[in-house]
Amino acid sequence: MAIKALGYLGIRSDKLEDWSSFATQLLGMQMIDQARKDLSFRMDDRQQRFSVTNEPGESLAYMGWEVTSKNDLDLYASRLEDAGHDVKQGNRSLVEKRFVEDLIVSKDPGGNRIELFWNPLESSENFVPGRPISGFKTGPLGMGHAVLEVKDIEILKRFYCDILDFQISDYGLNPYPMYFFHVNGRHHSFAMVGTGKIGFHHFMIEFLHLDDVGQGFDLAQLEENRIAYTLGRHTNDYMISYYVNSPSGFFVENGWGGRVIDPEQWQAHETFDGPSFWGHERLYLPEIPRKRLRNMRLDAAANGKRAPKFAECPWLFSQLRQDS
Repeated sequence: MAIKALGYLGIRSDKLEDWSSFATQLLGMQMIDQARKDLSFRMDDRQQRFSVTNEPGESLAYMGWEVTSKNDLDLYASRLEDAGHDVKQGNRSLVEKRFVEDLIVSKDPGGNRIELFWNPLESSENFVPGRPISGFKTGPLGMGHAVLEVKDIEILKRFYCDILDFQISDYGLNPYPMYFFHVNGRHHSFAMVGTGKIGFHHFMIEFLHLDDVGQGFDLAQLEENRIAYTLGRHTNDYMISYYVNSPSGFFVENGWGGRVIDPEQWQAHETFDGPSFWGHERLYLPEIPRKRLRNMRLDAAANGKRAPKFAECPWLFSQLRQDS
């Protein structure tokens, strides 16, 4: 695949002070530039993974997708233009602001800004988390995943699959259509939920240690209305996680233990067990939709549905075969 990872995310918000403390003290990111009017954060050896642009709106500003080679930028620019989408070359100012060598900019049919970039810059300084954590699961898997709420999921699905080469991991149609896409071994780096709304639902960051998640959960519970979903485990990517309300109103999923797949062997399929094996009580929802999702979890439990003892990991399985 020419697009190989979700490299970075940007949001727009004028709640900079709230985001500064939220991203560092709860999420564990490192703020790297306090002099600019915008906020910039690290999660690993990359110069930048997450940014907050100082403007009202409280929404997704852009998604940065990393390509394998510089020639891939020309390939995707041609595809996008042939399909009727405007494409702009990133100027020097934008390239420097994103800490990459080159990029192009376009929009998906829902109006979401897409940045395809090549050769991100690494920092010469060690990553220093905002709170004591073991670090984030990034590297070739990217920074995590992003999830959009959309009106016409079929049009957007064709855009991401046919033009950008995203691959469907799985999908569910109840209680509303949900599609999950992979671009590398992470079960999904992108997803869409057909709620009939338009907006940014959440982004996910994955920690290296389960205790980092649990300790963050303790911290989040100290704040009134910070928890959006209680601790739980998803049925498709096996992620153990909780969700918090961000300063901008959308959610941030804090997870551990996500499924790693083999993209070459993976087959897309429909799922029927609902979003979670257990937990993930949606505290923000009214009782009727909240109860519907709760009943799906209870049905999954009653039917003995659970994650395997070893989440699917090609590397781990290959090691076990060698040792046997």
